[in-house]
Amino acid sequence: MSNAHTHNDENRPPTSSENMTLSILGVRKERDSSDDDIFTLGARKRPARTDPLVFHGRHFGRAFEAFCKPFPLIKEGVSRHVQLSAKVITKEDLSAREKREHRIFQDLLRLSPGLDQRVMRSSDQELHYIADMFRKGAAASRGDDTKSLKSVIIDWITPQGGSLVPPLSRNVKSDRGYYHFTTGNLLCPAVLNWNDESVRRSLRSGEIVVTGDTWPQFLYIGYKLNEELPWDGFLRSDLLVSAFKHVFTSPSSVEREVRATRSGNAELHGMKSVTIASLAYIATMVRFALSSNAVFTRNDKATASEVFYRDLINFLEKDTEKRELEALLVWWNVKIFPAYHKGSDEVPALPSVKDMITKWRTRTALAEQVGNGQIADPTS
Repeated sequence: MSNAHTHNDENRPPTSSENMTLSILGVRKERDSSDDDIFTLGARKRPARTDPLVFHGRHFGRAFEAFCKPFPLIKEGVSRHVQLSAKVITKEDLSAREKREHRIFQDLLRLSPGLDQRVMRSSDQELHYIADMFRKGAAASRGDDTKSLKSVIIDWITPQGGSLVPPLSRNVKSDRGYYHFTTGNLLCPAVLNWNDESVRRSLRSGEIVVTGDTWPQFLYIGYKLNEELPWDGFLRSDLLVSAFKHVFTSPSSVEREVRATRSGNAELHGMKSVTIASLAYIATMVRFALSSNAVFTRNDKATASEVFYRDLINFLEKDTEKRELEALLVWWNVKIFPAYHKGSDEVPALPSVKDMITKWRTRTALAEQVGNGQIADPTS
């Protein structure tokens, strides 16, 4: 009986407490066939996929149209395209506003391969879906940019080797705007003198109402308007250049030390030229980052961001400003996309060693011919 009892004890499965003891002591236990295979990864959870249209919508909002309602734009664009194709109307029949809307509609279609054919055969429900994806993308990029610029703009407006007095928080905006001397100076309407104490007091109290069509000083080189030549330095400030690079190329490109391991937004979307809308977008983002407003809303009366954005675009697209606009875009393209645009401030090319060798060989051959009497000395 005693032996039988011992035999049964040895062959029974270990209890959970005994299993733990065996593991602690380093004694190998038999693996059950139902145990997980340590060499098998098992079912992999797939990350939720985002519709590519959201990705394209991000760039659309930054570079082509930040505040439009995508569904009316697409719906009317399709209708207008059908009428133009059937020659029911011509482009000459379109108003200036309709021409701009149709150009933006075509820009939208070019962002996503195959989208042009897709929208032409889509139902209203499908068009609503496409429009919603573009709207989500534009809103997402705007949210990302307001968040990142809120912090980094403090570095750009801090004097080199100095500090802001009083200091500004990177995350709280309540002490910005006209409440701080530096941000107030940058946001001050270009036609006013911020150094005038009465102007500062009136801006802070709201006695002077700043509307969306009032242009601030930060738009100009040196942050000062030249009243004799109001186009001089317009939309060329260092602050705008830094913000444009931060959003479209990479944050590291602001200091000309490109350390980014991923492609910037411009490269991801094949952007090789600055657009009017992208300039207006960056100016709007900078304006909001300098302000004391905590939440970005397109129709906020205090910042009037959409009015400001639209006013800049409408002005730049005027026929009367065409020559100055062309010069402005050339300046920006050389600044941001020097690989695709040449300008007066491009880096001069280094001398070619191959050219030097070719010239040396030509001189050597010429000297040999003169020495052999084959030709007369050209220097004599």
